[in-house]
Amino acid sequence: MQTLKEVKVGATVKVVKVHGEGAVKRRIMDMGITKGTEIFVRKVAPLGDPLELTVRGYELTIRRQDAEIIEIN
Repeated sequence: MQTLKEVKVGATVKVVKVHGEGAVKRRIMDMGITKGTEIFVRKVAPLGDPLELTVRGYELTIRRQDAEIIEIN
């Protein structure tokens, strides 16, 4: 299983599934990250956290910990 945490800058990926449960999963899905959504990885901070993404036409920054539960292909 490959997660969003492992993707290199400049790559575009598609969400397969959002793992996890409860408030964290709900918050990620509320941000527009759902099954089938394309995500472009714009930047990664110098120390690796957070990641800057383009999702559904807007900019989004998420923690590396949250990126671990987003399965992509």
